[in-house]
Amino acid sequence: MRTIGFVVNPIAGMGGRVGLKGTDEMVAEARRRGAEQRAPERAVEALSALRSADEDIRLLTYGGAMGEDEAREAGFDPVVVGYPDHEERGEGAETSAKDTREAVAQFVAWTPPEAESDERADESGAESVDLILFVGGDGTAVDVTETLDDLDADVPVLGVPAGVKVYSSVFAVRPSAAGRIAATFERTEEREVNDIDEAAYREEGEVRTELKGIVRVPVAEELQSSKQLAGGTVESLAEGVAAEVEDGVTYVFGPGSTVGAIERELGFEGSPLGVDVWRDGEVLVADASEAQILDHLGERNEIVVSPIGGQGFVFGRGNQQLSPDVVRRCEVTIVASRAKLDQLGALRVDTGDEELDEELRGWVRVRTGKYETRMMQIV
Repeated sequence: MRTIGFVVNPIAGMGGRVGLKGTDEMVAEARRRGAEQRAPERAVEALSALRSADEDIRLLTYGGAMGEDEAREAGFDPVVVGYPDHEERGEGAETSAKDTREAVAQFVAWTPPEAESDERADESGAESVDLILFVGGDGTAVDVTETLDDLDADVPVLGVPAGVKVYSSVFAVRPSAAGRIAATFERTEEREVNDIDEAAYREEGEVRTELKGIVRVPVAEELQSSKQLAGGTVESLAEGVAAEVEDGVTYVFGPGSTVGAIERELGFEGSPLGVDVWRDGEVLVADASEAQILDHLGERNEIVVSPIGGQGFVFGRGNQQLSPDVVRRCEVTIVASRAKLDQLGALRVDTGDEELDEELRGWVRVRTGKYETRMMQIV
């Protein structure tokens, strides 16, 4: 029997579609803007895949929305090792990093009833937990990693991607993949946990990454790579795209330096890590939320987006404002430097809508220069 500790950060990713680029310290603002939770749904998707892949799973989890609710919805009868602490914050308060860390500590300390007298079990009880499966973003990954370091517990981890920023290489490419990997992995390898300064990311458009730790992660093909920040020269690409803009078309420009070069060619400074809506020489809305994008779409619309370097995600990482509703109303133009594509085996999507993801998969033409294109596969 495989024993998995499962914890959900229920507020992870809430800031994405309302344009906050993160949720750290911004939950109240996200709710004010009408944000909805996306982590619980992705948690259920991961657990459903886990249960389908192997029914002989013992699932440890934390109470309520931090895992118990999602586990029962997916058909598990979990072992609940604790509940979020609302005493200091008051009933109705949001869960916190402290709750995540306590959940991980309880997973490590838990000992199965059949092993209570087993002399081989060490004092930490780590041998009874085969994997910690968490749902969140880089902040959650840091909480899990630092707790394991503090406890000196060598437990493998695997992330279900639900946050706005997912720079670490400890995440599966999509929730269902995380479930399958958790059920079937046989080996582990060391991978990086990275995080960024959200304040600088949100206010200054500056990405400041920092290595937060190294953890063991299952070996699997469906894991994402670390986000690579280096890029190539894209001036000719920007010139080519800008020269072909059409009157009357609403352009939705995604985040990133490649798309930013196109915006500068069009005569304006875009939001480096946000989404801008532009039509007929005018910026209709800068750093737009999903709702604002939908409000400003016209009869003809085109998304211009660049895949994330090193990972290949076109949708679903750092641009959740480009929601399924937005994507379905637009044509999609993918742009990237040749150097970036050389480092990618394929492109990926994770919109949260499996039907749309399936529609997007297949071979696509990526604009790489003023006139050049390259065929790439979305898998």
